[in-house]
Amino acid sequence: MEFREITTFLQVAKFKSFSRAAEQLGYTQAAVTIQIKNLEKELGVHLFDRIGKQTLLTHQGRIFYEYASNIARDISQAKDALSNPEELTGTLCIGTIESVCASVFPSLLREYHRHYPKVNIKIITDSPETLLHMMDKNTLDLVYFLDKPVYNTHWIKVLEKPEDVFFVASSEHPLVQSENLSLNEVITQPFISTEKDASYRLLLEESLAEKGLELHPFLETGNTEFIINQLRHNLGVSFLPGFIVQKYLNSGSLTTLDVTDFQLQVWRQIVYHKDKWVTREMKAFLELASESL
Repeated sequence: MEFREITTFLQVAKFKSFSRAAEQLGYTQAAVTIQIKNLEKELGVHLFDRIGKQTLLTHQGRIFYEYASNIARDISQAKDALSNPEELTGTLCIGTIESVCASVFPSLLREYHRHYPKVNIKIITDSPETLLHMMDKNTLDLVYFLDKPVYNTHWIKVLEKPEDVFFVASSEHPLVQSENLSLNEVITQPFISTEKDASYRLLLEESLAEKGLELHPFLETGNTEFIINQLRHNLGVSFLPGFIVQKYLNSGSLTTLDVTDFQLQVWRQIVYHKDKWVTREMKAFLELASESL
């Protein structure tokens, strides 16, 4: 059994196509077919069912896939460790949501760059759903996001930390002096909201819908720094995770509004695909992210 045959098998399984695997590997389709046949002959099993345009793993193929993935991961790790055992010089592609990028990542990435200045980092911001789909397609190394707890048998979760989300306003806002605030009183104020695909906005709207209420923001933006600036100028009310506005709460420029019988939590989560080879660059980021909490 040759390693190139294992690599070819994994590519065919990934793309569900002999022709696309051949294109990716720079082989002819005939070469891919021969390698898979050699592998099947040596293993004594049928690895793929080819029905029409569908190329799918058989039961035996799915079993072998787990072992093949581990073999490929172990060899890649060995090569990486031997090529440069001390200095990290690779790439790291992280998916996150805008609010985490604006509030958590500046200090986290400064510290990461201080330790590993030769690592090339790429940040993609989008909704959790889009980012997780990108991770499943292997275009992202890992995803750092806020949402209700989400799980998938294909993911490894390395962080799940609950975070409170608050209605926030300027310390000079008229509602600050109010007692027994109702949810309806708060959401009918001039409301500045994150965009519709922000996870904590979706959770808020789900909670409102259960009570027969709707949110009608006068301003929507994905830029949480802009929202905070508007709040500090007493231009409305918003709904944001506590860790994003904590320093402004501490300084007294913003305050939380105590809404009777309403509380919502989201979870900070970091995940990567279970079949993803964890590079040293990924491992270093995950350790630093956990330490920074």
